[in-house]
Amino acid sequence: MMKAALAIEITSGAEHDLAGIWQRRLTQRGPVGDDGADTLLDDLVASIEALSDNPQKGLVPPELEALGITEFRQLSRPPFRIIYRYQLEPEPGCVTVFLVADARRDFRTLLEERLLGSGQA
Repeated sequence: MMKAALAIEITSGAEHDLAGIWQRRLTQRGPVGDDGADTLLDDLVASIEALSDNPQKGLVPPELEALGITEFRQLSRPPFRIIYRYQLEPEPGCVTVFLVADARRDFRTLLEERLLGSGQA
């Protein structure tokens, strides 16, 4: 019996993040090529889509773990971090992506604003 694919949801905030990342890369390096905006966006989206096969792949972000919040996980696609939550219900489960951002940012503040400040956690 085949296992049903998990649903992948991307919040409007994460969609905005992806659009901003694409726009910055477009300005810096253009749309095509190994380090172009289109390639980067394709790589980030592929990383997100791969979560449907292995949603528990990522680690708990240390900034959240320090606060005792363990329901969120992260994928690293340097220099970016993808923050998501995996829920078992409704079956077959769902992965929700909340944040895609440059790991060199002040992630503690960013996580507090995006996840804790919005009542998501």
